[in-house]
Amino acid sequence: MPSKTFVPAFEAKVGNWTYYSCLMSYAQVAREINFAHELGGNRDLGTMIQRGVGTRTEKITDYLLTNENRFLGAIIIAVWGGDPNYLSVEMDSENQAVLQGLDRNFGVLTFDGTQQFFALDGQHRLKAIKDAIKKNPELGSEDINVIVVPHFDTPDGRRRTRRLFTNINRNAKSTNPQENIALDEDDSFAILTRRLLDDDPFLSREKVVLVFSKVGQDGELVLAQRSINASSPAWSTISVLYDITKEIGFDLPCAIEQSTQRATDELLDQSFEILTTRIVEFLDACGNLRKRYLASVSPKDLRAPKGRDGAGHPFMRPAIQVQVARAMRHVLEQGALTWPEVMKRLAALDWKMTSAPFSSMWIETPEGTKAKGKMASGNTQLLYDLLLVHLAPRSKAQISRALRSYSDVMKSKYPVPAEELFGLLPVDAD
Repeated sequence: MPSKTFVPAFEAKVGNWTYYSCLMSYAQVAREINFAHELGGNRDLGTMIQRGVGTRTEKITDYLLTNENRFLGAIIIAVWGGDPNYLSVEMDSENQAVLQGLDRNFGVLTFDGTQQFFALDGQHRLKAIKDAIKKNPELGSEDINVIVVPHFDTPDGRRRTRRLFTNINRNAKSTNPQENIALDEDDSFAILTRRLLDDDPFLSREKVVLVFSKVGQDGELVLAQRSINASSPAWSTISVLYDITKEIGFDLPCAIEQSTQRATDELLDQSFEILTTRIVEFLDACGNLRKRYLASVSPKDLRAPKGRDGAGHPFMRPAIQVQVARAMRHVLEQGALTWPEVMKRLAALDWKMTSAPFSSMWIETPEGTKAKGKMASGNTQLLYDLLLVHLAPRSKAQISRALRSYSDVMKSKYPVPAEELFGLLPVDAD
């Protein structure tokens, strides 16, 4: 005969639902709670009451096994076949004044094997818990909040349960990438990005990096995404700075060992010291961006001077910033050039929108004047390929392909002759 497990719980009501909130150990959860498909709840479309279990549980399992700051949100479970076995309890004490009202709706849920429970919301967390305690049984003593609701295996009961599942997931809102950069305390590059925004002499200046696109009166905050308004004085956005930080910091001490655990403060400090030097050198190599930005009367005019947009600084455009950082990382990872050599090659480029390779991102106006035009936002891959042949081409064939792609897309000849780019090839290149 199965043994009984008693779990303290509070009975609560919302809308037309009665539910129970309780605390269970990981071991109890792993032992007592199943998946809907195990109980016949997801056999076909008619009986399906939730989505299937995906493959992303490995990351959650690894998180539970390795991260000392681990925390999982509540799991919502349903009782297969009806209401849970709940008994209300009144607290009895000599000091009734202290307990006054504390036992309202308080009771005990009984798990005795006569009822079956399945995860309605949180099935990936449930599977991760089951897998994690198999590898480390000590995790079984840790706790998680569990919310219990009834489920009746009838057409009406399935409709009711499906509605609850979709309402929970439709109305839940996960953090977006920008919010993760602002809040994540385990992502080393998110931490380093925030630190640059706080401590770097240039990037911490007001309006240099756009962090918020909207700040409301009632606590509403909308973090900036990846683009900049034409009239904005910003050099870049928090999202793009994060990408740049990842690209130029790919080999930092905090990035060498991939882990779900936060890097140590020592590694983060070492990484930040290297990163601050690199970001200065990178910005200076890219058309002397810092000096020109600080010297400009209106930074927005540095991006697109009035009446002669084509003379604007390419590195004031986030789409170009990302591709330059990507190309630079590729060259370094391939061992084609050293960091100082890449900086020298970047500095040798003509940092003007109408000059190669940046002209691949610039569409002239119908009037045909290079003074006016617009960004060709769909040409980022073309720019990346051209940057590679300007920084560290590997072969004549690579150069020829890139220049041919430019001609096909832009309907004009590339401004730099192939022979000039051939001169950048390594001695042993084909």
